[in-house]
Amino acid sequence: MRSALRKALHRLGRDDAEVSLLFLDDEGIREINRTYLNRDYPTNVISFSMTEGPFGDLNPRVLGDIVISVERSRAEALESGLAPEDYQDFLIIHGLLHLLGYDHESPREEDGEHMREMEREIFRLIKGYRIGGGD
Repeated sequence: MRSALRKALHRLGRDDAEVSLLFLDDEGIREINRTYLNRDYPTNVISFSMTEGPFGDLNPRVLGDIVISVERSRAEALESGLAPEDYQDFLIIHGLLHLLGYDHESPREEDGEHMREMEREIFRLIKGYRIGGGD
């Protein structure tokens, strides 16, 4: 398991949790996005929760899957000025927060802002420097 994921789980009080990471190219994540979310384009990260739905309580330690496009994350890292590994770690944090129920796509603006604050704070605690708006 990547160090950033382990550290983020620890910071969130979920040392016992399990998460799978899958790294794909843009076409691979586009296919997943199209098949499961009806969105026909590549994206940087997708999360699939194992704690939701009718069998979500079978094993609460297994949070779900985080899928990252290496191509997209590297391009976005270059645009943002972050090292590619640091940006991938940021995407892992983003995906993990989704698995834990955070939602930036909620109609409630404060939900999105809360998730963005959590992302930045966990990233700072793990990486030792701040990123993102307002920091």
